[in-house]
Amino acid sequence: MHYPDFFDAIPRFRLRDPLADFLGAAEGGVIEYRYIDAVKLAGHSCPTVASAYWLTRLALGALYGASLPERGGVQVSFRDSRVAGVTGVIANVVSLLTGATTDTGFKGLAGRFDRRNLMAFDAEQALDIRFTRKDSGASVDAMVRLRDVPADPRMAPLMQRCLAGEADADEAQRFRDLWQDRVRRVLLEHGDDPEVFVIRHVD
Repeated sequence: MHYPDFFDAIPRFRLRDPLADFLGAAEGGVIEYRYIDAVKLAGHSCPTVASAYWLTRLALGALYGASLPERGGVQVSFRDSRVAGVTGVIANVVSLLTGATTDTGFKGLAGRFDRRNLMAFDAEQALDIRFTRKDSGASVDAMVRLRDVPADPRMAPLMQRCLAGEADADEAQRFRDLWQDRVRRVLLEHGDDPEVFVIRHVD
């Protein structure tokens, strides 16, 4: 699979999944995720998929500090409904990384490792997503301001030409390059920008 080179420059992150450990899927249950894993899940790379990956990484880092986050050990709630805007796309990436699901996940073994009912929508909360540790109850709210990383002004007209079937091969490639460059800028130029990626501890 060939993909943009900058994907490999995006920091990876590791979690510990007790179920993976119990069933011998990963030594010590340690699983490493890369941005390309989120891309494969979604089938594409865009600012929404990128921000879902990065926001989850930041939120879990804020909740667990120097310890490995526990996959399956976090509840996630969304302020919007599951069908509003891109909430469903974001939720899919968050579910991949955290193991949290609604009622469709793993049912558990003898009362352990249940992944159901760890994700909810239409929640009353300050920001778009809330991550809560099941063990301690500690929570962080999270949101991303993608408008602060604007697209190249050439991109919109090129997209319209591509969608209308009017773009030639060079224009189509230029559109792809500009699209992925915005993804690159979101993650590699603004990944540490608290004005773009907002994480707030909940009192």
